[in-house]
Amino acid sequence: MADSPPQPSFPIEAIADFPAPGMAVPTAFTFSPDDQQVYYLYGSPDDPVQQLFSRAVAGGEPRVLVAPPGAGTQESTLSPEEELRRQRERMLAVGITRYAVNAPTGRILIPNQGSLYVQDGPDAPLRLILDTTGQPPAQDAACAPDGAHIAFVQAGEVWVVPTAGGTPRQLTHGATAGVTHGLAEYIAQEELGRRAGFWWSPDGAHIAFTEVDERHIPEYRIMHQGKAATGAVAQEDHRYPFAGGPNAHVRLGVIPSAGGAPVWMDTDVRAEGYIARVFWWPNGDLGAELLNRPQTRLDLVRFDSATGRRTSVLVEESERWITMRTHHRHVLRDGSFVWASERNGFNHLYYYRLQHDGLAVRQLTGGAEAGDAGGAWVVDDIAGVDEDQRIVYFTGNREDATEMHVYAVALDGGPIRRVTQAAGMHSVTLDHACRHFIDLHSALAQPPTITLRRLDDDGEVQRIFTPNDPRIERFHLKPPTLVTLANRDGTALHGAIYPPDPDLFGPGPYPTIVEVYGGPGPQTVQNSWALTAALRTQYLRALGYLVFRLDNRGSARRGLAFEGALAHRMGTVEVDDQVDGVRWLVAQGLADPQRVGIIGWSYGGYMALMCLARAPETFRLAVAGAPVTSWDGYDTAYTERYMATPQANPEGYERASALHAAKGIQGKLLVIHGMLDENVHFRHTARLVNALIAARIPYDLLIFPDERHMPRRQADRVYLHERTITFFRAHL
Repeated sequence: MADSPPQPSFPIEAIADFPAPGMAVPTAFTFSPDDQQVYYLYGSPDDPVQQLFSRAVAGGEPRVLVAPPGAGTQESTLSPEEELRRQRERMLAVGITRYAVNAPTGRILIPNQGSLYVQDGPDAPLRLILDTTGQPPAQDAACAPDGAHIAFVQAGEVWVVPTAGGTPRQLTHGATAGVTHGLAEYIAQEELGRRAGFWWSPDGAHIAFTEVDERHIPEYRIMHQGKAATGAVAQEDHRYPFAGGPNAHVRLGVIPSAGGAPVWMDTDVRAEGYIARVFWWPNGDLGAELLNRPQTRLDLVRFDSATGRRTSVLVEESERWITMRTHHRHVLRDGSFVWASERNGFNHLYYYRLQHDGLAVRQLTGGAEAGDAGGAWVVDDIAGVDEDQRIVYFTGNREDATEMHVYAVALDGGPIRRVTQAAGMHSVTLDHACRHFIDLHSALAQPPTITLRRLDDDGEVQRIFTPNDPRIERFHLKPPTLVTLANRDGTALHGAIYPPDPDLFGPGPYPTIVEVYGGPGPQTVQNSWALTAALRTQYLRALGYLVFRLDNRGSARRGLAFEGALAHRMGTVEVDDQVDGVRWLVAQGLADPQRVGIIGWSYGGYMALMCLARAPETFRLAVAGAPVTSWDGYDTAYTERYMATPQANPEGYERASALHAAKGIQGKLLVIHGMLDENVHFRHTARLVNALIAARIPYDLLIFPDERHMPRRQADRVYLHERTITFFRAHL
């Protein structure tokens, strides 16, 4: 590194700003019921308070449809319930953060600071329907299909209130400490992607809901140690389901929306592992996807909502695990449905038709019948189905594992047509008629743009949003270079390299920092602007470090064998792949083998620890943020999906434990954790400190007394980056 390296083109405080350069984009797109208007939320870089906007499909300027009542949602005024829900959703947005449009009436429902507002049309005034000032907040509000009522959860019970105004009516009863009605349990929210705990029937006459009983789960207490020493000591108790321990007992009921006794569906709250998804079939039956506790079997069922009687529709089984996606099922008006499955090793689509003797199936993607023999790529999600034209639209990575595109395939089979053409990542919202779609597109050298496009030819109808963030130019952001390398087993791995400026720091080799997540789920190396807008990475590059990201085996969008390589043995193959990535950089003359560090958060924090402990010859320094240090201290659904239970796999848990591996640490270590973390408890770091003391290994510790799993306060985020970067500069 140069003796007097130049300063980066932006201050370290900018790293903590949210959103990152170019990432302040409209979100939550919805088409009006007649497909003539597009609705979305937006807060500019200068004014991040989100408002609800409307824009005509035919063209014209956008207009503010709804400004947030009062100050809108703000971090400083969140109720405890809202704060924890935002943690589940990793949400930092303020102002209007959610809304819903009722199809028949066009009414717009806007929750705000725990109260509920309704706008009866684009030019109507905003009406307060439910004022919860001084009361528990209204949670998860949803309009009835006809728009006449709104259901919500308050104090653990399901209520309804007329949208015309009136007195709310309580539908469920019996909630106590540890028992709720109409709310998704922690595991459903955090690990299964199910946010809702109640569902209106299509005719609005009934509401299905979950009853969650956690009274048998021991309470885990979190103390607010950083609060002022006045009044009562602040604390919060969570019934956290630790791996191998008891889960919440969840059962599914149906209750008349006008009031009455519930009918309980035929589910065994102990035998069924998880109620993963709930929906209504077109004929009025209640549908559900039931996942066994090992997550190797998924049952698609239908219930007679009047009796609770259960009928099996299909069973999906896997030798590794079932991956729950956001939209992997789409039911058509006639009761047939499109279903996503990894049964051939890669997620693909199948069409099920009702027959007099059962179900018939046609493979739509990934097979010879679909004109795509092999199918070594994945479908990400079902974007929509044009039932009249019998076309399925979906997203996937057919041509490039680091990109996402929209594709079309006929329900009756045939070739797959790629809709989006521009290289990069495409996140889309289709209109109701499947004629147009909103395309949020970005690439490494292209900040996010949003266009209204035609589904038949990808033609642009109008530009919705063009980035206008002066930081993009002012900060001199340079895209990384995407690379593909082979690990020791010959498996192709995708990486991103951020080299320092060779005119300032020479041709290399450079001191190197590996940024890692490493766990199952996220794909971190994509042809996406988010990689370019990563300011901490750009800051380190400007200081003369080469920064490297690598998606090791276990990461998403590469098929079940690739993702399942870490099954029952976390902390092994992921470390091997990260070591192989560094060796590849050294062989290219890019990385100085004596000056390699690693940084990660959550699973990435665990990976930073394991790499420093298991590969001290490769990694000389680690920054581990909010690390899982022993998997017996993490939750059931996530941990058991990949590791089974501690009782069934004791050797795997011991081998995967950072506490067990800590004695191998030789380099410099900085551990960071928030003391209010209700996801990866601070206890993980406390146990690690004990292990380090026992092994007489020096370490540095940075704690945030008032932060949870995702640091939210600006001052805390600034200090976090200052300390992290100072640590690298001092020791690497």
